[in-house]
Amino acid sequence: MDKRHKLIIITGVVIGFLAALLVKFGNPGNMGFCIACFIRDITGALKLHSAAPVQYIRPEIIGLVLGGIIAALRFKEFKSMGGAQVVLRLLFGAFMMIGALVFLGCPLRAILRLGGGDLNAIFGILGFAGGVGVGTIYLKKGYSMGKPVHTESQVGGVIFPVLIFGLLALLLIQPGFIAFSQSGPGAAVAPIWLALIAGLVVGFLSQRSGFCLGGGWRDMYLGKNTHLMQGYLAIFASVLVFNLIFGQFKWGFAGQPAAHSDHLWSFLGMALVGICAVFAEGCPLRQLIKSAEGKMDHVIVVIGMVLGAALSHNFGLASSGTGTTSNGRVSVVIGLVSVIVIGYFLTEAHRAKSSPKVSQGEAM
Repeated sequence: MDKRHKLIIITGVVIGFLAALLVKFGNPGNMGFCIACFIRDITGALKLHSAAPVQYIRPEIIGLVLGGIIAALRFKEFKSMGGAQVVLRLLFGAFMMIGALVFLGCPLRAILRLGGGDLNAIFGILGFAGGVGVGTIYLKKGYSMGKPVHTESQVGGVIFPVLIFGLLALLLIQPGFIAFSQSGPGAAVAPIWLALIAGLVVGFLSQRSGFCLGGGWRDMYLGKNTHLMQGYLAIFASVLVFNLIFGQFKWGFAGQPAAHSDHLWSFLGMALVGICAVFAEGCPLRQLIKSAEGKMDHVIVVIGMVLGAALSHNFGLASSGTGTTSNGRVSVVIGLVSVIVIGYFLTEAHRAKSSPKVSQGEAM
């Protein structure tokens, strides 16, 4: 077992432990970490949506990014890069968030939900795996959004870290123009210091290990190593054990925290997340870590996720414990059709068809 393989497993074990610990100390059930839910809460705190129960500047997200920045700087992997298909990345980020909020969780929370005994999560995990499988088919057909360009100036790359420090300042100062939930998931919070430290640790380890939930399925489908998939299993085993220790395990479908039993739409919502994760080159967790490394293309995806969160709660797309909404179901169908069509136009086969043929005379 090589060093990176060991680090992936360690990262999974640590994520599982810290996720269970954060729930023990106040985070919502089965939501020690959820990139989609936490970005949604931050979006609400900034009043980009008005859903009062989900508004809070989550320290875990701040810590994740700061941990990624520290690791990238320490190991000289911070590089300002960007410029490849900005509009499409924004769109993929928005659809990724919409799909996640129809399911009620990102790929990471899907594992944490299952590790807490929530059997509804199985359908989301299967959907995510299926979506990544569809995306992998496009990769085999030469899908590409082009290579990002390295920029001489580091200014672009530091914009995102500056914004994260700004969020930290707002969290600590708590000015009146920032919204904080008084009830609901947004009011269920672990102590700020604990959430920040947990985020820092997970961010640092994720950057060093290259941890990506979408990448695990992708590598397996492409016949590469299964190291990332073993990280998947490490998260599940770790959070399961610590949930049992902390008395937080509840087996079954009914009465699970922040979950519903619309299984078809859980599957399809997470399938949308999976396809977008392949097309945008990373699951929601990976998007944050790559953004912390100065990759501006991934910052655009994160901004797209913020946009998706705002749309989801301003237009009734997000699900609740009672189930999905008609608007949410329609948005998932639109998203799936859109990304499948867009993916085709970015494949090598389409580029070959659309390239103008040059006759021998013209070539001369």
